[in-house]
Amino acid sequence: MACNQPSVCNRRPDVATTSSWLAPIVWEGTFDLKVINAIYKQQNITVATTVFALGKYVRFLKDLLESAEQHFMVGYRVHYYVFTDLPDEVPTVVLGERRQLTVIKTASSNRWQEISLRRMEMIEKLIEDEVINKADYIFSLDVDSKFYAHWGAESLGDLVGALHSWFFGKSREQFTYERRPESQAFIPLDEGDYYYGGAVIGGRPDKVLKLVKTCRMQLDVDRANKIEAVWQEESHLNKYFLYNKPTKVLSPEYLWDDLQGKLRFMKVVRFSQVVKNKAEVRSNP
Repeated sequence: MACNQPSVCNRRPDVATTSSWLAPIVWEGTFDLKVINAIYKQQNITVATTVFALGKYVRFLKDLLESAEQHFMVGYRVHYYVFTDLPDEVPTVVLGERRQLTVIKTASSNRWQEISLRRMEMIEKLIEDEVINKADYIFSLDVDSKFYAHWGAESLGDLVGALHSWFFGKSREQFTYERRPESQAFIPLDEGDYYYGGAVIGGRPDKVLKLVKTCRMQLDVDRANKIEAVWQEESHLNKYFLYNKPTKVLSPEYLWDDLQGKLRFMKVVRFSQVVKNKAEVRSNP
């Protein structure tokens, strides 16, 4: 394959492009999509994608799926797994070639926090029962989000985390980690690399299985001790990534928030959480 010779210079001197453990941090301008596609398309990979659309959150599903069909892993096999308590309200979305969707009926919950807490367990079961033998990579994405630009194979890795846009550039003391030692998600003030968003988790199925299983077990311990981490599964995710470093880190391009203005270092917004009335879509405060 003919391509330009790689540059020895940092193509993005305005931002960090590697972590302290030398994991790539993916930004616009740090990858050659032609080269990336040449590598992964010959592998004929399948990307499983989980989405949780429970209660009133099912209203976000149409925009997420339609925008994913425009921008997410275009040209690759993708299998969406939609967890919902309202299967009859799952919208009909025209899927591209080699794309499919499976609806998984899920029990309702009176607390949005409980939905968050149960997500790790449901992903664990899905990987063990189906994905481990049918997909090469898996991503878990929040439903109240939308794709705005290309998200492709440059995001793939053994274990992938995404930087939370609201905490990007902040000191670790400002991170909203779980600070109570009684919780399994506890992180001391003087520890921590980044604050990762729970809205995006990805990687090889076996690596993600280990992550979600560990977090689920820690959530079970917390539940037995009658404590709930400040940000539920996101708190446990950050604890896991502290001691099990991601092999690839996605920049805030891959996990933005529509409430934020586009900052100078943001050349593109690929995936963003949409503006919503949380009090209206959640069943409890």
